[in-house]
Amino acid sequence: MSGLDLNTQQIKRINIAEAPRVVAVIQARVGSTRLRAKVLRDLGGMPVLAWVLRAARAAQGINEVVIATSDLPDDDAIEEFGRQYGVRVIRGSEDDVLSRFLLAARLTNADAVVRLTADCPLLDPAVISQVVYIWRQDQAVDYVSTTQHRSLPRGLDVELARASALLKADERTEPHHRAHVTSALYEEGAGFVTGSLTFQPSYNHFRVTLDTDEDAQLLDALVAKIGTDIPSWRGILSVLEENPEIVALNAHIEQKPLTAG
Repeated sequence: MSGLDLNTQQIKRINIAEAPRVVAVIQARVGSTRLRAKVLRDLGGMPVLAWVLRAARAAQGINEVVIATSDLPDDDAIEEFGRQYGVRVIRGSEDDVLSRFLLAARLTNADAVVRLTADCPLLDPAVISQVVYIWRQDQAVDYVSTTQHRSLPRGLDVELARASALLKADERTEPHHRAHVTSALYEEGAGFVTGSLTFQPSYNHFRVTLDTDEDAQLLDALVAKIGTDIPSWRGILSVLEENPEIVALNAHIEQKPLTAG
């Protein structure tokens, strides 16, 4: 495997106390059309959301980590999770997720937000750190992600958006842009400056996100192999390549189209 590996000391060299504020915002809710309460599901002895929080806290270059959930009563469970794990929970609209992120950016005085979704428990802090580092080197970039030219498995997704760019995106009213937060930034012809972190060869045919029962089966099987330490994307890929029977568990699952919300 080959790819971009920024030196850890190079990333740490940035004094984030004096630099623009980057806040990781974990998008989480109990309601889900395909697998209800998936973010609080047990995975290897801890909730899926705890895996995501752990990865975000381990990343370099981030000033604060918060969870953004809805103001529905069901998501009181997310707020209780926040109390248990000592993380701030910001609540807003269930469907207008962009407004929820803008609220989080305002309340945390963020110059940029890292968007992480709570159904991605195997996030690699090194990848999060690399995305943040790219933006900190050129803060005129509006959006940096691993998803525009996807080369990692679905479920290792990291996106960063300038808060000012999200404010411009707030002018868009299409439901899918409100639901997907960043889609107005990378839409063709949108006029935003974007950057991309990609790896070669590509492993985008693998799926390690949590959206269905089949995804849950794969994650359980994968964690049984890799253990419960913070995973690396290379370690995940090694197990997937060596165990095709695990890959087959969710190989037939299709991702919902962007416009489906």
